[in-house]
Amino acid sequence: MRKKTARILIVDDDEDILFSARVWLKKFFTDVKTLNNPKKILPALSEEVFDVVLLDMNFRKGFENGQDGLYWMSEVKEISPEMPIILMTAYGEVELAVEALKLGASDFILKPWNNEKLYASVNLAVEVSRKNKKLHQWENIQQSDQNYILESNSKAVQDILQAIDKIAPTDANVLLLGENGTGKYVLAEQIHRKSLRNKEPFVHIDLGSISEGLFEAEIFGYKKGAFTDAGADTAGKIENAQGGTVFLDEIGNLPLHLQAKLLTLIQNKKLSRIGETRERPMDVRFIFATNENLQQKVSEFLFRQDLYFRINTVEITIPPLRGRLEDMLLFTQYFLAKYQNKYHKTLSLSDDGIKELCSYHWPGNIRELEHTMERSVILSDQGTLQLSLPKLMENDSQVLPDVLNIEEMEEILIRKALKKHQGNISSAAEDLGLSRAALYRRMEKFGI
Repeated sequence: MRKKTARILIVDDDEDILFSARVWLKKFFTDVKTLNNPKKILPALSEEVFDVVLLDMNFRKGFENGQDGLYWMSEVKEISPEMPIILMTAYGEVELAVEALKLGASDFILKPWNNEKLYASVNLAVEVSRKNKKLHQWENIQQSDQNYILESNSKAVQDILQAIDKIAPTDANVLLLGENGTGKYVLAEQIHRKSLRNKEPFVHIDLGSISEGLFEAEIFGYKKGAFTDAGADTAGKIENAQGGTVFLDEIGNLPLHLQAKLLTLIQNKKLSRIGETRERPMDVRFIFATNENLQQKVSEFLFRQDLYFRINTVEITIPPLRGRLEDMLLFTQYFLAKYQNKYHKTLSLSDDGIKELCSYHWPGNIRELEHTMERSVILSDQGTLQLSLPKLMENDSQVLPDVLNIEEMEEILIRKALKKHQGNISSAAEDLGLSRAALYRRMEKFGI
């Protein structure tokens, strides 16, 4: 059997335990290290990266209450929160070990142990450790992949970033305004990252993608039996953000009757699930976003005025891409490098190409620019990048071309509607006779 590449740390003051555990686990894992003193754990973790720690629960003679193990487990978790820790315990300490599971232990092994059980427990912990590391790598990639939006030569965007530095450490409600594709999600995440809640969850709720009939259940949760399919008590997305930040995207889509419920939650910091009379204390910070004109919706009695005043303690308007052309070169170079690497090509962008990009209206903003650059890289041969801009340019006012392909016609109509309404998804969808969700799906289909 081939050994699995993994680093295991075993900590126990009994040399016989250390020897037998090491001999057995060395059959399956490449590196197994032992320590006979828990005070050596933190120095060892600072010098080497381990996948799993096996930790005894008692180290001091005459003290068998398991508090030593719990203390050192908390110390390990302090510097490595995702580290799987397997506790080793005697039969009489099982209840304490079960309690330790609630505090973050991965598993516990009874001494004297069954060798197969020991291997199975450690092997599972190694797999969990690997998945956690991959998840963190992915999160770091995702975060860095969006950082280009936070780099800007535009005075307007630089002012926004400076404002975020002031706003983030507070709990003030923030309303982000801007067209679709301008980076509202990235800025919301940046506010959370710079806030005092950055160790707690950041929960994104896209109200534009939730069916109206499911709004309340998805957002606020429900009690078992509250409606036909409510088979168990279920927390809503806001409740899952306890201690952290809730980013309510497309807030203009929230129905009036739920606007009242949201207003109550913001004012009282208490939440009631569907079918419940009890109120649950909530400690969350709210960030809101929309590409709609909320003041107009207030005047049309489609949005509560008192809620509008509550959500815009600080209001930030993000300029569209055509309003920050100083960043066009920055963005195009970033996307060109990204997709050259992805599709294994070497390409350069000419000065004429930059001028061509700057002359387009970009109703889909940065998102549309990214799709355009990816498409251009795919269709270009090695050498100079051949831009593949959207079919309808800024100065294009001709009637629909004489084509019979339904998909081509559909794409042209969508682009015309977005151009007509300057990228406003709600207005374009209404003009096309589509729901917002249906228009989003078609935009993604055509790379708009």
